[in-house]
Amino acid sequence: FPILSSKEALSLKVGLEIYPQEICENPQFIVGGASRTDICQGDLGDCWLLAAIACLTLNEKLLYRVVPQDQSYSEGYGGIFHFQFWRYGDWVDVVIDDRIPTFNNQLVFTKSAERNEFWSALLEKAYAKLHGSYEALKGGNTTEAMEDFTGGVTEFYEMKEAPKELYKIMKKALERGSMMGCSIDSLVPARFETRTVTGLVKGHAYSVTAVEESQHKASKVRLVRLRNPWGQVEWNGPWSDNSKEWVSLSKGEKDQLQHQSAEDGEFWMSFEDFKKNYTKIEICNLTPDALEDDKIHKWTVSVNEGRWVRGCSAGGCRNYPDTFWTNPQFRLCLLEEDDDSEDNEVACSFVVSLMQKNRRKERKLGANLFTIGFAIYEVSLSMHGNKQHMQKDFFLFNSSKARCKSYINLREVTQRFRLSPGEYVIIPSTYEPHQEGEFILRVFSEKRNTSEEYGNIPSRPGEKQCKAIVKCLRGFIITVSLSHSSTDKDLNTEGFSLECCRSMIALVDMDGTGRLSLQEFRHLWNKIKQWQGIFRHYSSDQAGIINSYEMRNAINDAGFRLNNQLYDIITMRYANEGMNIDFDSFISCLVRLEAMFSKSRTLFTLVFCLVRLEWLQLTMYA
Repeated sequence: FPILSSKEALSLKVGLEIYPQEICENPQFIVGGASRTDICQGDLGDCWLLAAIACLTLNEKLLYRVVPQDQSYSEGYGGIFHFQFWRYGDWVDVVIDDRIPTFNNQLVFTKSAERNEFWSALLEKAYAKLHGSYEALKGGNTTEAMEDFTGGVTEFYEMKEAPKELYKIMKKALERGSMMGCSIDSLVPARFETRTVTGLVKGHAYSVTAVEESQHKASKVRLVRLRNPWGQVEWNGPWSDNSKEWVSLSKGEKDQLQHQSAEDGEFWMSFEDFKKNYTKIEICNLTPDALEDDKIHKWTVSVNEGRWVRGCSAGGCRNYPDTFWTNPQFRLCLLEEDDDSEDNEVACSFVVSLMQKNRRKERKLGANLFTIGFAIYEVSLSMHGNKQHMQKDFFLFNSSKARCKSYINLREVTQRFRLSPGEYVIIPSTYEPHQEGEFILRVFSEKRNTSEEYGNIPSRPGEKQCKAIVKCLRGFIITVSLSHSSTDKDLNTEGFSLECCRSMIALVDMDGTGRLSLQEFRHLWNKIKQWQGIFRHYSSDQAGIINSYEMRNAINDAGFRLNNQLYDIITMRYANEGMNIDFDSFISCLVRLEAMFSKSRTLFTLVFCLVRLEWLQLTMYA
């Protein structure tokens, strides 16, 4: 598996991937327990990952879920190790060999303070394999790795807008096993990972490993312990390793705080200095319980996967009303109110988490994180139970009931809400339209809820829409075989492409002769006239084209009800580069849709229901 790309190897002057036995005499997987001092950053810019690993070591239960203990370089050693990561709703097992990139017989990337300990280096390699290469790990957000280690839910706090009870929130987070990271933003990219005069590093990820309160002289002081993944370079202000503040503390208090004067990347600072110097803190909670109160709840979760497809379901945010409605839509039913509402308000608490998928893995193909967000709309009582895709007018005449705080280019956007019981529709989207990608939408609620995608079940067509499947198959085969004729360029189709003409003939040629009777021609003519009227209705300024986003409505008007995946397939098959569909392609599409339905209701039930998606994919791409 090419975990180390050729570009990475060249830029870092990496030598061979060698076995730990070639580095030291007595390699060990873990020495004396896994701890945060086992993580020292190498030449790879993945401090965000290492900050998350350091946090992971604070919770043994979580650590050994990711790093299974039953592995070693002695008993049962076979040259491979395995790790587990949460991946978009599922836990996946990643198996690697134990060869590690080196230069001059030294580890190039993550290493432990103990020369013969390798669990952190192997965990980094497994995570690199999960994303395609070490190179894919350059630059990132700490919460991304935290979520992959826990499946948890992330909340962000900007220091300028942090709640008054931030210290209490941080302390409670650590007590509940949450993972925390922080960073100092740098507005100038060239100044990323540059040291300040206080010893802190801008554009760099730190782990928050402890929050404590201690008696200092006549008053109590609130302290925060942090760790630099470099394993060195520390804060040199008040409460740093060798500062005068420690003189007033007794040995017992120092031991309780685990104070050490060592250049190991870990240091204490006052909470006030922490707020002044850091700009953002990220907390990954194992459950969506709010950290502002003491209540612990049992949450239910519903998970939906979806994707934005250019020209069909990538409609952008509300700023683009003509296409916003085409985004995937998810129905949310809040069925039960909270038990212990403090203000006697009948409301349901829930958390919405929108996560874009695979962008890091596809970075080598030019993919970057999209700017994403979501809005929530209330569905009126008259529309309850309607599972069809909401149309443009609904969003033009209704304002959102709730929405995420802002659209942002992070892997995940999370927001907490309280709304009255009822039915709602969640619209996840990218900020700009026409951006293709996959996503996962999670909804956590304190009480029972249900969520599902609108318009994701194709309606069963009536008998008038059905053609015999056997004859449709035969007509389709004839169409495909003829469409590859070498004489295509010599034939004049009088307005329609040859492919479209053959499809139309195959649709109504019931006897398979390749000729149309008067009755068959009349039937075809009526269909074309009907579809022509639909096309003209949606044609922009009668320009002879329709926008691909309108194709859903046009197909509905023609009498077909398809699920969202099928609309995506049609757009990819028939839309041009400008996301428009001309009349010839429009007719070709409807001809094939018409042909794919059976004339016999019984035959449709027995055969078509089993293969409708596969059949449409076959006919649409032919």
